[in-house]
Amino acid sequence: MIVSNETINEEKLQKANDIIVRLQNELKDYITKGHGPFLAAIYDENGKLIAQTANSVINENCSNNHAEMNAIREAERVLNTYDLSLYNLSLYVTSEPCMMCLGGIMWSGIKAVYYGVPSKRVEEITGFDEGFKPDWFNEFKKRGITVYGNIAQEAGEDVLYDYVKKGNTVYKPER
Repeated sequence: MIVSNETINEEKLQKANDIIVRLQNELKDYITKGHGPFLAAIYDENGKLIAQTANSVINENCSNNHAEMNAIREAERVLNTYDLSLYNLSLYVTSEPCMMCLGGIMWSGIKAVYYGVPSKRVEEITGFDEGFKPDWFNEFKKRGITVYGNIAQEAGEDVLYDYVKKGNTVYKPER
């Protein structure tokens, strides 16, 4: 079931579904090149792709190289600014952003977030700790950030199951 922090707009939802399904399909290729099981893309209000990046924690040995953080860094580089709010950008990601990525999204100036697999399912399938995220939908709404979630969830779950089944690394710090 689709979740959102605004009344669902069918046009936004259809566009997000198309993009997230494409990302889920492309993610399979990124995984074969050693990337983690998440892919993010940032588009401007006219539908122009600004940045698209995969999770690169394992292959670049950097714990903050999540797909969303990589996409934000790339968009800032492309647009030559740390303040993405000037461009009315939307982030599309194959799974719900984790705790770290939510902070990065909020501080970057991204205006909308659309995601596939919810955190609860990511944790059940992969064992990755998504972090503590109290009432983030409403917190984003207070800050003018639109959120739509659970988009093309089944396709995303299939990619995550395949990632784990093939024995790819699910990074977790030792506790």
